[in-house]
Amino acid sequence: MTDHTSPSAASGRAYKYFELVMAAFVAVLLCSNLIGPAKAAQLSLPFFGAVTFGAGVLFFPISYVFGDVLTEVYGYARARKVIWAGFGALVFAALMSAVVVALPPAPGWPNQSVYEIAFGNTWRIVLASITAYFCGEFVNSFVLAKMKVWTQGRHMWARFVGSTMAGEAVDSAIFYPLAFLGSGIMPDALVWQLTVSQFVAKTAVEIAFLPITYRVVAFLKRAEQEDYYDRDTDFNPLRL
Repeated sequence: MTDHTSPSAASGRAYKYFELVMAAFVAVLLCSNLIGPAKAAQLSLPFFGAVTFGAGVLFFPISYVFGDVLTEVYGYARARKVIWAGFGALVFAALMSAVVVALPPAPGWPNQSVYEIAFGNTWRIVLASITAYFCGEFVNSFVLAKMKVWTQGRHMWARFVGSTMAGEAVDSAIFYPLAFLGSGIMPDALVWQLTVSQFVAKTAVEIAFLPITYRVVAFLKRAEQEDYYDRDTDFNPLRL
């Protein structure tokens, strides 16, 4: 297994599974942002009672799992490219949703109002989602990469959970207040409730997925012969 420590060390390498992990990351990201971010759901759980949460919590934490895997195995620089790919996919999906919703419906087609409800998110929600994603994912990747160097590769569980908590805290603190606070779409009290519950729920999902994340990381490190340490990496998020 190769312990790369600088971007130049791994330049030109061909990986078996990097593109597949990237595609899975982008697919989960699009699902989490198109299907459920504006819906507040509620479930009655044993010992906790009624718990209110954003429906996107079913998908979005999985993108952080993929983000952890990418940074842990391939390093921050390659994870940065994937984050930018996800950013581009989100922008494209938002533009296409706006165009399709705005197209005049054919005479006799009765589902325009339903389509607008499903895909007609306001630009405030779209911009909040993209901003929160961009900031949260880079914080997650940065913290994990730094913790891996600090711990010399030990305590993998700590850097997975710690980086996710940092990234999810940034994401939740940006998205819900920016998208809904003072908008009239939902009460401000519910906005703060969802902000906190999203952070807790996403972190809980990351912890629950740790056994799977461990296995995926171990498999990829063996298959790719790669275990990247970002000791000399330029962490500027704007570099590609």
